[in-house]
Amino acid sequence: MVRPGGRSARVQASVHTAVRELASEVGRDALTVPLVAQRAGVTPSTIYRRWGDLQELLSDVAVERLRPDTTPGDHGTLASDLTSWAEQFLDEMASPTGRAYIRDALLGDPDGGNAGQCSAYAAEQIDVILTRATRRGERTPDAESVIDQVVAPMMYRILFRPAGLDAAYARRLVAGVLRGV
Repeated sequence: MVRPGGRSARVQASVHTAVRELASEVGRDALTVPLVAQRAGVTPSTIYRRWGDLQELLSDVAVERLRPDTTPGDHGTLASDLTSWAEQFLDEMASPTGRAYIRDALLGDPDGGNAGQCSAYAAEQIDVILTRATRRGERTPDAESVIDQVVAPMMYRILFRPAGLDAAYARRLVAGVLRGV
C-alpha cells in the first residue's frame, strides 16, 4: 500500500513527472528506464522493482493521466450534463495525446487492471451525472447502459476507426441512450 506523502508516493510522483517531461522533450519513443531514472533522481533498479519494465511504467503514467481531475459540470438537465460530458470525453480521448495514453494504458496491462481502472473513472463520472439527475427528479438510464451505448462505441471508434469523430457523434450516442428512458 502506498502511504500518502510517503517515500513510495514521492518516488511515484518524481518518476511520473520525469516520464511526462522527457516524453515532451525527447519524444515517447526515445524514453528509456535509465533516462527516466536519471531525471527522477532514482536508480533504474527502483523503476524495474516497482514497474517491471518501461511499458508498465508508461501504462501506470497513462492511467494516472486518464483520471479525470474535475467532476462533470452541472448544466441543469440529464441531457445537457451527459451530452457535455460525452463531448468532452470524446474530445480528450480522441486527441493524439489521449489515444497515446489509452494505448499505453492497455499495452502495459497484462492482467487488465489498468483497463478496469480507466473504466471505473468513466463509471464514476457517469454515476455523478445520473445521481444528480435522479435528485432533480429526472428518469435516468442505468450506468451500465450509458457505458454500453455511449462510452464503449466511442472507445471502439477512438481505437479502431477514428475518422469522423466529432461532437455530433457524441450527441447522437447520448440521444440514443436517453431515448430508452
